[in-house]
Amino acid sequence: MNLELFLVFIILIITTIMFIWGKIRSDLVAVMSMLALVLTGLITVEDALAGFSNNIVIMIAGLFVVGAGIFRTGLAEMAGRMVVKWAKGSETKLLVMLMLLVAVLSAFMSNTGTVAVLIPVIMSVAASMKLSPSKFLMPVAFASSFGGVLTLIGTPPNLIASQTLAEYGYDRLAFFDFTPLGIITIAVGVLFLLFFGKYLVKGNAGAGAGEGAAASPEELMSFYKLSGKLHQVKIGSESNLIGEELQDLRLPDKYNVYALHIDRKYRDKSLRTRTRQISAKADTEIKQDDTIFIAGSKEDVDRFAKDADALMEKQGEEETLVGRRIGVAEILFTPHSKFLNRQIKDVNLRETFGLNIIGMNRRGKYFFEDWGGKKIEFGDALLVHGQWKDIEEIAKEEQDVVVVGKTGEQASQAKASGKAPVAAVIMLAMLTLMTFEIFAPVTSVLIAAVAMVLTGCLRNMNDAYSRINWESVILIGAMLPMATALEQTGGVLFLSDLFIDTLGALGPLALMAGFYISTMLFSQFISNTATAVLFAPIAITTAVQVGVSPYPFVIAVAVAASMAFATPVASPPNALVMTAGGYSFIDFFRAGLPLQIVLFIAMMIGIPIFFPM
Repeated sequence: MNLELFLVFIILIITTIMFIWGKIRSDLVAVMSMLALVLTGLITVEDALAGFSNNIVIMIAGLFVVGAGIFRTGLAEMAGRMVVKWAKGSETKLLVMLMLLVAVLSAFMSNTGTVAVLIPVIMSVAASMKLSPSKFLMPVAFASSFGGVLTLIGTPPNLIASQTLAEYGYDRLAFFDFTPLGIITIAVGVLFLLFFGKYLVKGNAGAGAGEGAAASPEELMSFYKLSGKLHQVKIGSESNLIGEELQDLRLPDKYNVYALHIDRKYRDKSLRTRTRQISAKADTEIKQDDTIFIAGSKEDVDRFAKDADALMEKQGEEETLVGRRIGVAEILFTPHSKFLNRQIKDVNLRETFGLNIIGMNRRGKYFFEDWGGKKIEFGDALLVHGQWKDIEEIAKEEQDVVVVGKTGEQASQAKASGKAPVAAVIMLAMLTLMTFEIFAPVTSVLIAAVAMVLTGCLRNMNDAYSRINWESVILIGAMLPMATALEQTGGVLFLSDLFIDTLGALGPLALMAGFYISTMLFSQFISNTATAVLFAPIAITTAVQVGVSPYPFVIAVAVAASMAFATPVASPPNALVMTAGGYSFIDFFRAGLPLQIVLFIAMMIGIPIFFPM
C-alpha cells in the first residue's frame, strides 16, 4: 500500500468514525473530509469542487423544491386524510393503506417530509380510534424507505448508482428501472409488518410524545409530570409589577418559573365584570387585578409572589390550560431544524410565536424543571402553551418543526389555497418528462421546481431556497471527492480485490450479497448517501474484475443503503417517529433487524432476475 492510498484510508476511517459519533453535523464532516484530501495533496481543488457541479447535487436541490410545493399546498396531507376516510375505522386496513400511501409518496419526494406531514394525521386518527399511535408510526417510517426503491428519484442512493454507472461508461438507469424491485420491497415489507408487526412493533408506547395531541388536560399533566406545578398569583394594588412587561421580569432566569396565561377582568357593554383569558406573551403588560397562571414548584412561585408583593392564591386547575382561544400542543423537531443544538431558553418561542414551553420529552424521559439550558436534539419534543392561532402559526414552519395537535385549520387553509391540483399537475408533468427522457433528468426537475414558484405553489424564490435541505446537498457534493480520491489512488481497486479475495470463490451472488450486507451495516450508523458514494464505485469495479454485469452489484448497493431499519439513527424518518411513538432503541432493533433479513433474502432473489449478471 503506497503512502497516498494509506492517507486516503486514514481520512476515510476518521470520516466514518465522525459520522458514527454524530456530535458534528454530517455535512460539516463531509466538508472537513474534502478539505483534508485537498490539504494532503491527494486531490486538486478542481476535483474537490467538481462534486458541487455534479448533476446529482443540482437535481436533489431541485427535488426538494418540488417536494416543498407539494407539501405546502396540502396535497400530501389531503392524500393522508383521504386514506383515513377510506379505511373506515379498520385498524388493519388503515395500517396497510398508510404504509402504501407513504411508500408511493416517498417515491417522488422526501421520505422525511412525507412522514412529518402525516404524523399529526396518524396521531389524530389513532386517538379517535382509541389506539396507540405507536402501532402505526414505526411501520409508516419503514414504509417511507420501501418507497424510495420505486423510482430513480426516490432516494439519493438511486441517483448516485445511476451517476456512478455513467461515470464508468455504462448507460444510466431509467426512471422506472428500480420499480420492479420497489414493488417487491413494498409487498414483502408491508406483508411482513402486517402479519408479524403486532409481535415486533411496540403497540403500547405509553406516554410517547404526540399522544397528548388529543388527550385531555389531565392526561397531558400526567404525561409531562405537571400535576401540582400550576399556581395562580393575584396582582393586587400594592404589587410592584403593575405596568411591567413579562419579558422584563425574567421569570425563568430569576425564579425558574414560567408564566402561561393571565385572567384579566374587564367590563362588557352592560357594565358587568367579566374575565378574559389572554396568552402570556413577551410584551404582555401586567395590570392590577390580573391573575397570572404560573408553572413552577410551589417554593419558587411563592418566592416570586413575595418579591412582587403579590398573593399566591391557590393551585391552578388543569382545565385552565385549554380553552376556545388557548391550548396546548407538542412540537417535534425535524432532522435539519434551525433550532437543533440551541439551548431551549434561547429559541425564543415566546418572543417569536407567543408560545410558552411547559415541558420537554427526550426519548421518553420528561423534564419540567432545569430544561432551559439543555440543547435541543433531533427527536426531542416540547409541550407548548399559547393561543391556537399562534400554534397554527408555528405549524407553518414545517422545515423546522412538526406540530402534533390542532392542525386541522392549517390543513383546511392549505386546501383552500387551490394550489394542490396545480402542484399535482406539475409533479405529473415532471414524471412524464423523466419517464420518456424528453430532457435530461436534471433539466426536467429544474423545470418543475421553477414551475412551483411561478404558479404560487411556493411563495417566492426565498421560500424555495428555504425548503432545500442544504445539509443533504452539501453532504453529497463534499463526499463525491472521496470517491475520486479512492479511484485516483487505487483505493477502489484495493477494496475490490479485498471483496474478491474474501468472497470471490463463492461466486458472483455471494459477492453481491457481501456488498448488500456491508452497505446495509454502514447505513445503520452513517448517511445512506455517503455509504452509496463509497460503495458504488467499488461494486462496479468488482463486477468488472469477475466478468459480470455491474448493474446488479450497484443496484444492490443502492437498495441496501435505503434498507436501514435496525436503529433509530439509521434514517431521519426513524428518528422522527422515535419520540412521537415513544419507542426505545431496542424497539427498532427488535422490529427492524428481522425486516432487514427478510428483505435481504427477497433482494437476493429479485435483483438477479431483473438485473441478470
